[in-house]
Amino acid sequence: MKTALVTGSSGFIGSFVCKRLLDDGWTVIGVDSMSDYYDVTLKQKRQADLLQSAGFSTINDKIETPGLMMSLFEKHRPDVVIHLAAQAGVRYSIENPRSYLEANIIGTFEILEAARAFPPQHMLLASTSSAYGANTHMPYTETDKADHQVSFYAATKKSTENMAHSYAHLFDLPITMFRFFTVYGPWGRPDMAPMKFAKRILSGDPIDVYNHGQMKRDFTYVEDLVHALVLLTGHPPVRPDDGVVADGDSLSPVAPFRVLNIGNSQPEPLMDFISALEEATGVEAKKNMMEMQAGDVVATWANSGLLESIIGYKPETPMKEGVAKFVAWYRDYYQV
Repeated sequence: MKTALVTGSSGFIGSFVCKRLLDDGWTVIGVDSMSDYYDVTLKQKRQADLLQSAGFSTINDKIETPGLMMSLFEKHRPDVVIHLAAQAGVRYSIENPRSYLEANIIGTFEILEAARAFPPQHMLLASTSSAYGANTHMPYTETDKADHQVSFYAATKKSTENMAHSYAHLFDLPITMFRFFTVYGPWGRPDMAPMKFAKRILSGDPIDVYNHGQMKRDFTYVEDLVHALVLLTGHPPVRPDDGVVADGDSLSPVAPFRVLNIGNSQPEPLMDFISALEEATGVEAKKNMMEMQAGDVVATWANSGLLESIIGYKPETPMKEGVAKFVAWYRDYYQV
């Protein structure tokens, strides 16, 4: 029986990851600060569901707490670490950048230091499609330059990629950084567009549509992302002996380190996503067309070919199908 340490375990993606690992027979140690960045009751419900499993235990504390990660690594000696805890949100990073510095950079540093002392077999650390920043070459490919982040959130996540690479090189820690793309589905975050839109559409209130709807996103259904992550646990990167890396591979020539996109490989117009919500809810949305928000990008589009070559799978749930599942959950959970 393998042990996984999952940070952000009561979060949207983290709770799905924990459930899948538990279903597969893993022992899971969860860590979550239960931050009030959004409705804590949603996190409490996710955590309560996970605690129904005898294989799950949790610590409710901040990952940046000095010594916390070191003590957990020493006690549990996890085989795999899946690091999802972060201060998320592009727009909030303009208002409260310090919280991103503390959770994303200092928190990741604490995890890397613990892994240096008690090395796991594989670490999977969450990055973001926002790391591509001002890059306009589409689809985004892992070997593309990603030097011009346009939000502080994205800058902190790209910084964690660089930090992780140095630790992989210096201490031979197998690390996979995964950049995911607009994840949606049941149990989603209330600060994200799908939850905001569903709430306002079903209550008859107008939705804010940025850049007058002229945006595209690579919407990725949450269970597809989680399936890819669980498959990736068994594929740690290996440092190339001769420093030679195959064309198209983001493997480092000097470290057991790789960056991977996890996306649906299909950019969908924002207006099509709204139409899918309208179809699933049976309600036409009132739309408040607005200008582009600072720190946002017009489009995201993942090339997931490298991911597929490694694990034989890439996300594939059609947007309409995923939206219908999300709306069904939303109606049931909020009794709408």
